[in-house]
Amino acid sequence: MAERADAGWDRSAEPAPRWRSLLDRALLGRGSPSDLDYDGRFERPTAPYQPERPYDDEPMQPNGTRPYDAAYDAPPRPAGPERRGPVVEYQSRPADPTEQMVQVLRQEIPTPKVLAFANPKGGVHKTTATVLTAATIGSVRGKGVLAWDDNELRGTLGLRAGSARHARTIRHLIADLVRVEHATGYDLYDMLDDYLRHASDGSYDVLAGEENPRFAQRLDPHTVRRVLELLRRTHDVICVDTGNNVESPNWQTVLQAADQLVVTSVPREDAAFTADWMLDLLDEAGMEELVANAVTLLSCPTPNPTPLIDDLAGHFRTRTRAVVVVPYDPALESGSNIEYPMLAPATKRAWLRAAAVMMDPYAR
Repeated sequence: MAERADAGWDRSAEPAPRWRSLLDRALLGRGSPSDLDYDGRFERPTAPYQPERPYDDEPMQPNGTRPYDAAYDAPPRPAGPERRGPVVEYQSRPADPTEQMVQVLRQEIPTPKVLAFANPKGGVHKTTATVLTAATIGSVRGKGVLAWDDNELRGTLGLRAGSARHARTIRHLIADLVRVEHATGYDLYDMLDDYLRHASDGSYDVLAGEENPRFAQRLDPHTVRRVLELLRRTHDVICVDTGNNVESPNWQTVLQAADQLVVTSVPREDAAFTADWMLDLLDEAGMEELVANAVTLLSCPTPNPTPLIDDLAGHFRTRTRAVVVVPYDPALESGSNIEYPMLAPATKRAWLRAAAVMMDPYAR
């Protein structure tokens, strides 16, 4: 782990000619594949985005692999030595796609999983994605799911999710960490609960971030690992809302500990460029497998989808295991409390699909 933190974390986000030329070509039709900086990432044609398509009508693929979104899932990768990710064996599942996704989320998870939601750019729906993924998985599993606001600079997850039954945050938990770590059994759950908030329907728990930016200095790698280990003792799925500072030891430690990386973005060139740069950074830091098995989540911030979504989906489909598009929902526009039950049925189906794609490698 230590060598990863020393390899390439401090590379500055300089403009990438490759990204600029590719995106210009995708948007304006300029240039040709013979350009020297062209790497073939937009070579494969992509299916158009259809926001009105009923998600639960998608057919099962004959080979039984990732049927949740035929338009945006990554194409099957070769099973030979060059394949970087783990080979996933799929069991027989119900023919109905919606029930199939539910079964993926309900299956027993052998070991707790950490899902890191990341993009150094702000305003790319990291918090929304973290909360709605936890809410979706929690609504299916019923318990054992937690959302942690690990943003070092006044994250808002604690304000937008969970009850306001107390004002305790990660700062209070760390202050009592030794005492809580030594608890076992029911006492452990009872003691940890004093520091958590809960969704209004009880489907998931929330560990709120600290609003005082000075506290970030106390989130050193050792402390972050201790907190994650504690949460693994009580929860099956931990969704972590990461911050924007890739040079932070806290950010790096969460990415190193993550089982699943979820790259969040909106259909904006700057947001996608920052996500692309982050993936390059992680590759250079020795996390090629985490990148190859990542899921890219594209969120529509307006009711009118832009054609840029198709271009970004085609690009990130070559870099990550799968790409999932989630639609705009007016219930999320105000930036206030995120209430999963208030979402439109189509939005819930989209998030069900997204969560199933994230958890699919761990379903047995």
